Amino acid sequence: MSPHQAVRGVRARARQAMRAEVAATVQDLVLERGYEETTVDDICATAEISRSTFFRYFPSKEDALFGETADAGEHLQHALTARPPSESPWVAMRRALDALIEQYEGHDERTRRLTRLIVGTPALAARHREKNAHWQELLRPEIARRIGADPADDSDPRTHAVIAAALGCVEAALTAWTASTQPQPLSTILDRAMGAVTEPPGQTSRHERSPGPAPSVDGRTTR
Repeated sequence: MSPHQAVRGVRARARQAMRAEVAATVQDLVLERGYEETTVDDICATAEISRSTFFRYFPSKEDALFGETADAGEHLQHALTARPPSESPWVAMRRALDALIEQYEGHDERTRRLTRLIVGTPALAARHREKNAHWQELLRPEIARRIGADPADDSDPRTHAVIAAALGCVEAALTAWTASTQPQPLSTILDRAMGAVTEPPGQTSRHERSPGPAPSVDGRTTR
């Protein structure tokens, strides 16, 4: 590695650390005060940065709030591409989501509070939908490849259907997870949601028939 590359690496890590610090500050403030009540000036004062510094890292308050998940779509794309070729598109999607779900569960109460805030705030809910639309575009080539479809062919609904259904299951799982005062692990709830899509209509869910550990969409047992 050349000295120039080393300097660029240090700067990139410093920028990433600053973005994470500002994003955490925004989340703390909106959870304490509310989204509308938190201003950019409040964020700058708490983080001890100038407005120009804030806007150097984030174009808006909404982007700062979602800062910690800004790269999640790219990580999900890489995880999906790395799944074994033998896996079906649906199973590959579920397994690719493991790291994201673990990240959510690692800060469970905080994530649940933030999710409630996002769902209940129109501006944040709209920003969340934009993020999901971006994720769909990132995931389209790999899902299309696994299906055997042309990712550029909008007349073939299969690729979009698989991605939209999987991300819809994530939304449903997050909603259920935040609605309960004593929720099951998010991974278990997601398995239940994605399992409901693949089970025949009218068939009793395996999760409802058995009180034991919930099987995942590829037959593995989650605990």
